Amino acid sequence: MPIADLTRPIDSGMPVFPGDPPVSVDAHATMAADGYRVSALSCGSHTGTHVDAPSHTEADGRTLDEFPVSRFVREAVRVDLRGCGPREPIRPADLPTVDAGAVVLRTGWDSHWGEPRYLDHPYLTPAAARHCVDHGYDVATDALNVDPTPTDDHPAAGVPAHGELLGNDRLIAENLTNLDGLPERFELSVLPMRLDGDGAPVRAVARWD
Repeated sequence: MPIADLTRPIDSGMPVFPGDPPVSVDAHATMAADGYRVSALSCGSHTGTHVDAPSHTEADGRTLDEFPVSRFVREAVRVDLRGCGPREPIRPADLPTVDAGAVVLRTGWDSHWGEPRYLDHPYLTPAAARHCVDHGYDVATDALNVDPTPTDDHPAAGVPAHGELLGNDRLIAENLTNLDGLPERFELSVLPMRLDGDGAPVRAVARWD
């Protein structure tokens, strides 16, 4: 069974959502000084390839630890959205209507990782998020955010897609990569660290027959 790693490495100084904690991975113990190695990791709960729990945006939303581990392994359908331009809305007509547990948005924006343009990704309209809710889809994307990401030129406009999805107990995975070469349908695993929290980094993996 083929398997593909869809995860961003966690490194010091890696890109983060504007205003989120910076990432650092530093030596705490070294082979030379201590005879073993231990690293000190500092990061936010939405670092790199990660999953959002409903409590991320919803006052009474469930935390990650309230979901069974099986919820983080979904039969997924990939939708090719590489024709979308910077900050272009993704609408319901752009999304599938097939039977699946998750929809994976392949925008191609992972190729801009580390560039200012990475913040100018396509995004889900509230109606598109509602479409996903109505079809029972969790949502994964190769972009930073399912909502528009605020910048100096584009002030914050809220998180309506997050609210629609998370408010209806749908999960969101962001910052996937390496979607090239995947079949249209595959098994998506986004297994988070076991935190009783609003989100966590994941090891995202695709498998298919």
